[in-house]
Amino acid sequence: MSDDLTRLANGVLWPGFLGTEAPEWLLAELREGLAGVVYFGQNMGEGLAELSASIRRANPAALIGIDEEGGNVTRLESATGSTLPGAAQLGAVDDVVATRAAAAELARRVAAVGADVVLGPVADVNTDPRNPVIGVRSFGDDPALVSRHVRAAVEGLQSGGVAACIKHFPGHGDTHLDSHHALPEITLDVDEIERVHLEPFRAAVADGVDTVMTAHIVVPAWGDEPATLNSRVLGMLRGWGFAGVIISDALDMAAIRETVGIGGGAARALAAGVDLLCIGNPTNLGDAARPDQDHRDLLEARDGIVAAMRDGSLTRARVEEAAARVRALAETLRARAAEAQAPLGYDAADVVARAVTGATADADALAVVDARRRSSLAVDSASAHVVEVLAADGHRGRVDVARAGAEEQDAALDAAVAAPGLTVILLDRPDADAAQRSLVDRAAERDPAAVVVNVGLPARRPLALPVVEVGAASRIGAQEARRRLTGGTSSPRISSSDDTRRAL
Repeated sequence: MSDDLTRLANGVLWPGFLGTEAPEWLLAELREGLAGVVYFGQNMGEGLAELSASIRRANPAALIGIDEEGGNVTRLESATGSTLPGAAQLGAVDDVVATRAAAAELARRVAAVGADVVLGPVADVNTDPRNPVIGVRSFGDDPALVSRHVRAAVEGLQSGGVAACIKHFPGHGDTHLDSHHALPEITLDVDEIERVHLEPFRAAVADGVDTVMTAHIVVPAWGDEPATLNSRVLGMLRGWGFAGVIISDALDMAAIRETVGIGGGAARALAAGVDLLCIGNPTNLGDAARPDQDHRDLLEARDGIVAAMRDGSLTRARVEEAAARVRALAETLRARAAEAQAPLGYDAADVVARAVTGATADADALAVVDARRRSSLAVDSASAHVVEVLAADGHRGRVDVARAGAEEQDAALDAAVAAPGLTVILLDRPDADAAQRSLVDRAAERDPAAVVVNVGLPARRPLALPVVEVGAASRIGAQEARRRLTGGTSSPRISSSDDTRRAL
């Protein structure tokens, strides 16, 4: 009986794992019906396609997901930075043909390494500029704009033979907390949630999106449970006619791990209506992660499911229903792969050039002070490739304005001003982070000819220096910012365009 329940539970579990080769425990679980795996940055290597092949040899029906969005969030290009436009850049251009083409190219890249589920696009409407986890991962703050680009991205991905996964239902855009570290609460009026935040999800469901990822957020009007564990919230999707796979956001995030635990969260999420449990990235615990954290997390989730089926708090029929949906998706994707359309030709650099606005210059060199926030569990905000591309052979300095005192900050500024070339302050939260804004003020006093490069949400309040609004912490975004500041435009001096600070 226990072996039967264990195999049934395996069919709804989707773990991350450590390493660039499949560990033996993972292959053994795949042979015992494990639903598949999710790739993260630590899994990337030259043998990624062979890794996928080894997973499929162990379980031909395995779903291989990848947390890949382009822009700020990339796993395939985690070592060098994304060469695809990010969602905010695509929203700024507002060309759905370009969005569809970018998604189709992403599908091609994902399929080439043997994966078949893309954890994107982000369907959140980012209405809170303080949002620490969504921001430029969203197409924008207007529900109509976000809806049309989510639909275009879903079409591009699914026409390319992979599954799309819109996230994070019912909308993570109006939070100022990160659910990797806390349990955010949405206190908006329900009418506003319905009108603004649910609209992109409704649009994608109507267009036949394959999967939807839940958010670990609480909407008090709909109960005290986070959406991942809330049958009322997840029931909305089924009420809209969604027949696909509901995927949980990672159960190892603090919003679940530190409240009900991975095991309790797994069982309660299934009972609430989730079909596939993303256990997540075992590196999320940082230094606290054990060498076998990946296997430990899987066992904790599975033990929780089996225990709940035994005590009756989770019915076997619910788990069987969820596992059947997962198997059906795998069958759909096998058939779809044979009919995948070639991606539309498009120039990613041209799309990003259309998105980036603001200051221009004709500098021989750039002396960069990187004042961005530290990277989070979800987003590599302070990725080194951005400053490497932007500064090239010029001066590079780093200052953590959240921790560094005035003396350390002044020293970083003085070193940049003294270096050859144009002084550049690299930011990502100019409106939400007073310390970043203060640094710009002090930079302007030292060097009035300096310029800001902002890779976060655009500055709505004027800064003391001209700004290049990039809209993504990506390689391709940094390349365009450098092009604008080193003579890539016809302007012989720094200037601020009228739309420098327009909202993306």
